[in-house]
Amino acid sequence: MLIVMRHGATEAEVRRVIAVIEEMGYKARPMPGAQRTAVGLVGNDGRVDASRLEGLPGVQDVIHVSKPYKQVSREWKSENTVVRLGGAVTVGGPEVVTIAGPCSVESERQIIEAARLVKEAGAVILRGGAWKPRTSPYAFQGLGRPGLKLLAKAREETGLLICTEAMDADGIGYVAEVADIIQVGARNMQNFSLLKIAGRAKKPVLLKRGMSATIEELLLSAEYLLAEGNHDVILCERGIRGFDTATRNVFDLTAIPVVHKLSHLPIIADPSHGTGLRDKVIPMARAAVAAGADGIMVEVHPDPEQALSDGAQTLYPDQFAQLMREIRVIADVIGRRVAEPAGVGA
Repeated sequence: MLIVMRHGATEAEVRRVIAVIEEMGYKARPMPGAQRTAVGLVGNDGRVDASRLEGLPGVQDVIHVSKPYKQVSREWKSENTVVRLGGAVTVGGPEVVTIAGPCSVESERQIIEAARLVKEAGAVILRGGAWKPRTSPYAFQGLGRPGLKLLAKAREETGLLICTEAMDADGIGYVAEVADIIQVGARNMQNFSLLKIAGRAKKPVLLKRGMSATIEELLLSAEYLLAEGNHDVILCERGIRGFDTATRNVFDLTAIPVVHKLSHLPIIADPSHGTGLRDKVIPMARAAVAAGADGIMVEVHPDPEQALSDGAQTLYPDQFAQLMREIRVIADVIGRRVAEPAGVGA
């Protein structure tokens, strides 16, 4: 339920609405807006007496949120959420952000070289897995905590922000100490205990869509994060399981405008995992930007043939530079711009 205050409602009137909600046994979430304030009622079990709220001074309207996800929905918040990161980087505003780097952190030389290459081409955030969830238990699983130290060193060297995945509760604590964005991967999208911990981590969270998840399930998973008080959530379309073996996944670009219609949260796209094939990454990244994605996440390695994971879908540095040139043109056509790193070439 959403209680919309009149334009010009006083702070005392807003506080009174919050107090009544709490007296009724529910949680109140005040949401100041540019024109007016709204107060969300969390925990509605269907027994809320709306008349107690409708008659309060300063209340303009009481809206019953019909979606199973509440705080994530456009009904709850009509304005786009803009996630503000360090270095004046934002996700969800007019700029399209680029997150790029290798699938996994392999060595100090590899991750620092990758960071320099992607920054020079125009990326503002470095990706790289310290821990890697792999289908086979015999595949490279990442360096773990030493990998986080190498990511921190790459940030010192280049100034790029860091996005990396946390696999469990302990991992969230370690990642939060180093990363600017905590990634919750596709395999953990419905790991609800992990989502609750991530929601309390006080760091922006990148939530990837599960391999067989509907858009509603993705938004409900995001609701777990917001319910814990974390409103800095970025969604990511990374392909869903299909029946055709021509590509690794079905890259669901329609999810981008659908999410924008249903939710105020920003959504980026990962064409690397979405297709699983290097020659498909550039065209699908271009398409994602044209479809309105707030950013792209692309795997780039100094030498993809030597990559310890996902080499077949990883771009060569010159391919990534080409992609950045092309998406700048597309962003300009649709009235946006691609975010640029500070001090390129420094």
